[in-house]
Amino acid sequence: MRIIISPAKKMRIDTDTLPHQQLPVFMDKTTELMHWIQQLSFDEQKTMWACNEKLARENAARFADMNLTKALTPALLSFDGIQYLYMAPAVFEDGALDYVEEHLRILSGFYGVLRPMDGVTPYRLEMQAKAEVNGHKNLYDFWGDSLYKAVIDESRIIINLASKEYSKTIEKYLTPEDRLITCVFGELEGEKVVQKGVYAKMARGEMVRYLASVKAETPEDIKGFAVSGYRFDEARSDEKTFVFVRSEQN
Repeated sequence: MRIIISPAKKMRIDTDTLPHQQLPVFMDKTTELMHWIQQLSFDEQKTMWACNEKLARENAARFADMNLTKALTPALLSFDGIQYLYMAPAVFEDGALDYVEEHLRILSGFYGVLRPMDGVTPYRLEMQAKAEVNGHKNLYDFWGDSLYKAVIDESRIIINLASKEYSKTIEKYLTPEDRLITCVFGELEGEKVVQKGVYAKMARGEMVRYLASVKAETPEDIKGFAVSGYRFDEARSDEKTFVFVRSEQN
């Protein structure tokens, strides 16, 4: 069973907490992307990143001096978004780090697929960026089915905790033998389950932490998640979607 999550836009350098264990699997393609971005003008970079002047300058400087093999941070500690904050990987208990290294995969526009302890350097490149790289119409075309092939294991089960922007890199290539289960975290508004961005990101991080704590190996193991007021809703769930509803008092 594999678990997929999205990266975070904000990244940090942490070479002290834990050492990285290996380089990412798609270094050749990442190097190709790095060289392509480096040859763009600043205005072209800024347009692709769709960010303000300050962030564009910061990331242009990153790419200008980028080294893909030195001063690296484990991917799980490098991303600094809400999901990662609530996952709290820096304080995982015994065995949890081994569990996520085997089961968790981070999807990335720049690195493709990352194992938690892969060494990375800060970058900015969202999967949906308008990047026509060396004849490819966009990054989805650039990566093709390689991310799916890197994620799928012998169980053929993928637990989807990623945003649509990233999960679609996998969904397009699923076969009838595969089972992708998307976890939905929401609140009831009438009879409708509504996901709220920040709370959903928090819950995705907490779910990863929960799965690591119980060493989850099957979809059934996921249903026990009961953190921050969420409970599995059997009636609103099916084979492809597991719905977790948060009670109003939480």
